[in-house]
Amino acid sequence: MTAEKLLFGIGGIVIGFAIGFLFANSVNRSASLGNVASVASNSNAALPPNHPPISQEGDDSSQGGGALPEVTAAIEKARREPDNYEAQMTAGDLYYQIQRFDDALKFYEIANRLRPAESEPILKMGNTNFDAERYEEAERWYSVALKKKPNDANVRTDLGLTFFLRTPRDIERAIKEYDAALAIEPDSEIALQNLALAYREKNDQPNLEKTLNKLSAVNPKNPVVLKEGGKENEK
Repeated sequence: MTAEKLLFGIGGIVIGFAIGFLFANSVNRSASLGNVASVASNSNAALPPNHPPISQEGDDSSQGGGALPEVTAAIEKARREPDNYEAQMTAGDLYYQIQRFDDALKFYEIANRLRPAESEPILKMGNTNFDAERYEEAERWYSVALKKKPNDANVRTDLGLTFFLRTPRDIERAIKEYDAALAIEPDSEIALQNLALAYREKNDQPNLEKTLNKLSAVNPKNPVVLKEGGKENEK
């Protein structure tokens, strides 16, 4: 999901939610970009001195120069070798990076069929559906991932976000998942931040204050803490 889509307020907490949302998703997505970065890095290594680096973001074909040969080769390899798990994951990651989510899902689904015991394709199907704003489908895959790794606080937090962001929102279920994440990792800044935002949306001032106190103890410079602290000073 792009940053522009995140800049909406919850009772005036615009910055806090946007940063928190981005942070929450970055936790489970950093591994997805490794293969993409290595492809671009290999291309940059072959450039002459002082040549501007090739961008690692976006679809190069949209710039009029066509896709990088390495990218095309990686995707073609996945198509030629449907039983190659690593090739399917690499192709999925490449399509995910340029936000072609449906194409990414096709390769992740193949990888999941090849190695159903692996958690990574399942988690990436959750992340991809999440970024495509298909929150119910993201919920499905995060739930499957949590059956394999029930103590993953980051995935549990993202699961909570699927309930918070869907239409209509399910605030109570979001709070339940954030609480479950905090039971695993009590000092999780992002879970505390998202929980505070859920209580803010619910107009539950006592629990909001309790959560903000815990969040402040973890990071007094968290944007939600600063925003709410500023509002208190204005009273």
